[in-house]
Amino acid sequence: MFFPDYPLAFYPLAVLAILLSGISKGGFGAGAGGLSVPLMSIVIAPPEAAGIMLPILCAMDIFGIHAYRGRWSLEQLKILLPGSILGIALGGLAFGMLSVNMIRLIVGLIAVLFALNKWLDLSGRAARLLTLRPRPPGRLFGMACGFFSGLTSTLAHAGGPPFAVYIYSLKLDKTLIVATSVAFFGIGNYLKLIPYFFLGQLNTANLSTALLFSPLAPLGVWLGIWLHKRISEAAFFQVSYLLLFLSGLKLIYDAVV
Repeated sequence: MFFPDYPLAFYPLAVLAILLSGISKGGFGAGAGGLSVPLMSIVIAPPEAAGIMLPILCAMDIFGIHAYRGRWSLEQLKILLPGSILGIALGGLAFGMLSVNMIRLIVGLIAVLFALNKWLDLSGRAARLLTLRPRPPGRLFGMACGFFSGLTSTLAHAGGPPFAVYIYSLKLDKTLIVATSVAFFGIGNYLKLIPYFFLGQLNTANLSTALLFSPLAPLGVWLGIWLHKRISEAAFFQVSYLLLFLSGLKLIYDAVV
């Protein structure tokens, strides 16, 4: 296996990012799912960080899809996935055409907006407003949310807020929402393998690094399950989103300065 000469700070940041992602999938929904790329991008290029994380996320998705198999809404997946595919394609084009500094700026902005969305409950408020409408949001709105989810997920593995705006506005059963989320992002992650491959983000170095850190994936999921009954979900969110916000600010600063 070939490992690039990473800065020393990369290793603790990568361990923290992967464990938080696993904890998120194991017990706290999408709480820290968008943290991995911004955190690792502090010391390496965002496309490289995304390329390292994607195989690990795909491995984590296997556990979730198996746990919720057959319990998702095929109707909603048929609405969301076409838009998501377009978003993934556009995100792949962005990785291929934009400079590393521009990608760093975009990822930083996504991270800051992701944190602000959580603190201000923007997607939750939007979903609640939509539930007040006489009719639920239509297919076109669902496809648009799928598009923006696929786009931000491709750039930073942070597609939660657009998905949440649509899915929570439908007032579905909680298990159905979780299962549909697992299936949607699982399918999306495996679809992202296509542009990542053609862009060279799944090169030997990134795959070797992903393999090195892969044992942390089930450990993180197990920690999420173990911690779920032992610590406050609100406290976990506060720490995770503070890290996400600060990482985003650092990336914006690095890109601009």
